[in-house]
Amino acid sequence: HYHARRMAMDSMLCRFKDDFIIGDVFALRENEDTYNVGWHFNKRFEGKGFACEAAAGLLDYLFREAGARRIYGFVEDDNIRSKRLCERLGMRREGCFKEFVTFVNNPDGSPKYEDTCVYAILEKEWNTIRQW
Repeated sequence: HYHARRMAMDSMLCRFKDDFIIGDVFALRENEDTYNVGWHFNKRFEGKGFACEAAAGLLDYLFREAGARRIYGFVEDDNIRSKRLCERLGMRREGCFKEFVTFVNNPDGSPKYEDTCVYAILEKEWNTIRQW
């Protein structure tokens, strides 16, 4: 029942001249006013501002149109670019879970657990830093 009420949205970002997919941003509604967000971008397009522009647009939409009060995201501790992006968006680091998740294995085949940080921002904080 809980999962049926959750809402997810995902937006692909394409290069205008040839529709090449350069990344995506996504949001998962956790409850009435809280969203979990994230992004993936092709390494060839890092450092060009696309991720910041897309993520800022997503946060702005969630706060202004979707009724978000709080937005958070999980970032692996060694993902420096995503941590910097969260900070550029005005998100604060709220904590770090030790050995929280595994996506890869060690050379011996055992799971390699990664430390995962949580970044978050409230609507009132967004409104303060994003004076339109």
